[in-house]
Parts: sequence; structure tokens; C-alpha cells
Amino acid sequence: MPKEPLEVIISELTHEEDWRRMRATATCLRGGPKVVDELIRAMEKGTPAYKVEAAKMLARIRDPRAGVALVRLLNDEEDSVRQAAGVALKQMAGILDDTTATALVQLLRDPALRPMVTELLGVIPTSIGPLTEMLRDPDPEARLTAATILDHLLDPRSADALVDAMGDPTIRDLVVQTLKKLGTIRDRIDHIMDELRSVDESEMREAARQEAVMKLHPIGRPAVEILIEYLHDDDWVVREAAADVLGRIGDVRAVEPLIERLREDPDTGVKELATKSLGLIGDARPVELLIQLIPIKPLRVLAVEALEKIKDVEVLRPYADLFKRLKTDRDGLVSYNSGVILDKLEASAAQLDEKAWAEKEKAHG
Repeated sequence: MPKEPLEVIISELTHEEDWRRMRATATCLRGGPKVVDELIRAMEKGTPAYKVEAAKMLARIRDPRAGVALVRLLNDEEDSVRQAAGVALKQMAGILDDTTATALVQLLRDPALRPMVTELLGVIPTSIGPLTEMLRDPDPEARLTAATILDHLLDPRSADALVDAMGDPTIRDLVVQTLKKLGTIRDRIDHIMDELRSVDESEMREAARQEAVMKLHPIGRPAVEILIEYLHDDDWVVREAAADVLGRIGDVRAVEPLIERLREDPDTGVKELATKSLGLIGDARPVELLIQLIPIKPLRVLAVEALEKIKDVEVLRPYADLFKRLKTDRDGLVSYNSGVILDKLEASAAQLDEKAWAEKEKAHG
């Protein structure tokens, strides 16, 4: 029986027969750029049910080229499609590029879409550039919309653009208000970190760090960019506090800076908290580095725990043999978390049984 074309297999994500749906799923997950292109084409002309499944699949594949296509789905007539596209964009937030962020910002002009788009822009790190560009839009309403969202996001990266916009009478008051808020947040974080840095007694520093974390955590996302700066502080306890809070906040902007600390920081405590925080965020980018940390005694338990929390379990499949060995490890936490990972991989594999599809395909030949 001749092999079916890629576009035919991909079109079966919503087929009534289970084996065909599973085959389509596995083909998408195994494929590279060509699969993403085909999936985008099929999604844009598919039924509402297919668009929903395709959006979910693109989120699993995590190719940033799908961003603009998912943004277009936010204009779909079907609420289920719009919601699926929004969820997919949120799951891909950490890898979406400027082009996707710019496409999203353009949708702010539609009052019906503005609430959903505003929420998405709040979690996509690349959104600040297009939003600050919108502060110079010829349309006063567009400038006001951008200024309002920047006031909501309170991202320090917008400060220079906000200062430049202070001469615009349409948004001057709002811009000044936002800059004051940003200044207050900066002062608050600096004060907490200065207090922490001033603790000299080594036996008191851990308690002081925990207290600083409790004060910093409620600030939430507006603290992220400033805390990333503090990851490079000269004082190890300040770097530890920053790494700890970034994990608790769970913002994907912190992933690459935490990876850098994990690779380069001379302090083991900073490395430990960076590892733990990467686990809390659950992004797939640090997987290879976390695998490399397993033989390192001070980090091995935290590394395996972080790997167990990775949201996309399929990225762990190449290391299945390693987790099989670790399942018999003397350390109970290493053994337990390795077993959980294997269970997840087994459950996922049950959906991707190519031998079963081949038999079914032959039977239906």
C-alpha cells in the first residue's frame, strides 16, 4: 500500500478513527519545518474542530513560525477556536518572536479582542517593543491603548519610550503615572536587596534571604526585569534571592537568565535555586543542561525534580534509558521522580504506537 502524502495524514487530526488521529499526532510531533507549514495551511482552511486541534498541536511543537497564524485565529468566528489560539499562544509565550508580538498589538484596535490580547501581551516577553512603538502611532486612541497596557504591565523596559512620550498631551498624565509606579517598584526592590546585602553574619543570611523573598514575591511580574538584573549582583545572597523569586513568579522571561546562572555562577546556592526555579517555570529549554547536572551531587536531586516538572514530556524521551537507570537510584527522590517521568513517557507512547497504526492501516487497506 503506497504511503499517504503528508498533507493527508496531517488533515486527520480530527478523524473519527482513533488510529488515524494518533498517526496524525505522531507525524506532527516527529516532523520539522515542513510539517509546521503543512499544519498551518490545513488549519487556516479547516473546520472549527480542526482549527482547535491544530492550534493545540502547534503549541506542542513549539515552532515560533506558527505565532502569526495563531494570532490570525483570534479573529475566528468560533469562540472555541479563539480560545484554543489564545491558550496556544500563552503556552508558546517564551519563544514567540517580534513578528508575532507585532501582529498581536495590531489587534488591540479591535475593542472586542482587546481584553484577550492584553492578557496575552502580558505574558509574551517580546511584546514591549511593539507596544512602545505604538506610543508613536498617528491615531490618538491607539497611543492611549498602548499607554494603558504599558501601565498595566509595568515593565521597566518601557521606561525610555514612556519618557519620550511625555510630550504627548493625549497620554502625558498616564505616562507620568506609569513612570511613577515603575520608580516606586524599582525603589522597593532596591531597598529590599540593600537590606539583604547589609546582613553580615553568615548564620543570619539564610533567614534574611527568605524574608526578602517573601517581600519580593507579591510584587509579581513587574519585578521580573529588575530581578534579572540582580542575578548579576556581586553578593551571592542577593543572587540567590533573585533566582528564588523568579521561579516563584514563573515568568518565562527568566528562563535564559537562570540558565546562564546555572552554567556560570560560582556559588552552589545560586545554582541550586536556579535549578529549582527552572523546574517551577517548566520550560523545555534547559532540559539538556539539567541532564548534565544529574551526576553533580549537590544538584542531582533538584535537577531530576526540575526535569519531572517540564511541561512537554516528549522532550525527555531521548533520555528514557537514563531515567530507567535512575529509577533504581539509592536516593528516593531521584528514583521517585525518574519513575514519574517514565510513567508520563509511557502514557504518551501509548498514543504514538506506529506498529499498531501500520496494522490498522493494512487492515483498512
